[in-house]
Amino acid sequence: MNTDPISQKIKDLKACVLIPTYNNHRTLQRVLDGVLEYTDDILVVNDGSTDATKSILQSYTNIHCLHFNENKGKGVALREGFKKAVELTYDYVITIDSDGQHFPSDIPVFLEALENHPTGELLLIGARNMSQEGVPSKSSFGNKFSNFWFWFETGIKLDDTQSGFRLYPLKHLKALKFYTTKFEFEIEVIVKAAWRDVEVKNVPIQVLYDESERVSHFRPFKDFTRISILNTWLVFLTIFYIKPREVYRNLKKKGVKRFLIEDFLGSYDSPSKKALSIALGVFIGLSPFWGFHTVLVIFLAIFLKLNKPIAFAFSNVSLPPFIPLVLYTSSKIGQYILGVDFSYSIEEITSNFGAIRHFEAYLIGSFTLAIIMSALSGMVGFLFFSIFDKKKVILKNG
Repeated sequence: MNTDPISQKIKDLKACVLIPTYNNHRTLQRVLDGVLEYTDDILVVNDGSTDATKSILQSYTNIHCLHFNENKGKGVALREGFKKAVELTYDYVITIDSDGQHFPSDIPVFLEALENHPTGELLLIGARNMSQEGVPSKSSFGNKFSNFWFWFETGIKLDDTQSGFRLYPLKHLKALKFYTTKFEFEIEVIVKAAWRDVEVKNVPIQVLYDESERVSHFRPFKDFTRISILNTWLVFLTIFYIKPREVYRNLKKKGVKRFLIEDFLGSYDSPSKKALSIALGVFIGLSPFWGFHTVLVIFLAIFLKLNKPIAFAFSNVSLPPFIPLVLYTSSKIGQYILGVDFSYSIEEITSNFGAIRHFEAYLIGSFTLAIIMSALSGMVGFLFFSIFDKKKVILKNG
């Protein structure tokens, strides 16, 4: 039994180390021996390995092992490992890959971060130095791609979202439903944990890429496609469920007056930022991207770090009752710019959207109208919020 202080700390935190493995017999023993220097609370999930993995594990009688008859994917291995850890009454799981790229000596880094956290509602991801020598370019690109979509889906900026060296809070995962089975599970789990208000953050770790030993089972085309499909679904949920849910929760929690002041008027945002948010919303709302207004305005508001409630609210300038007027005005402006004249009334547009027959004029006029109205609304908004902020300061100072 390991009597090291780190081992005792792991026991006190009711944590274990989970090692999913598939055909990594060349590095598995080294990883196991390295982890055993810190703890014997180890759970290995043999994901249907066809090499010497099973015989290697037979020599480690003091650790827990799960064996699959066939390869099911890393996502399944992790999920079954989580279930087994819960059965064994652990509260936290530290996952480490068996391909030798991680250093077990970094385990104390996770423990220290967990100990210093006020609530323990924490999911930690080891942040690798992706710019160091030896890191494959495809890994660096894939990580940047993943980081961006995680930020879009959760609002959390991380340096590494793909590292398999992590600490998971098991009690918060039990209530979540997961659907993925392969490498994309490691994206699904952190996004859904963040949506459940678990703090997701990085801790620095070392990394070793030894191509002579390391066996990667990541299939660039298939797995990247799986991850892309997952992110498409998560973005859809973000825009049409998670963000509206946040607005509703804030409204319910704060009440209408406080919500309007803090979230809509954005009392902590500058007048220029709020004015730009109005301009963005009006521009998108009047643009010809019908069917994509909501997606575009939320995406751009997040990307440009503008006020999302304001931008979203003003993008609804093209609500159904106003659509004929928007189409008619856009078409007339386009005709003026092109020097042509088509005779139809706004009543005709209401009945059959005749302006679409003259698409070039409508397209040019639509963007022109969007630019003009967004500029005007932005300037009016800036004046309004500047006056509003000055009055607020006067009232505050008595």
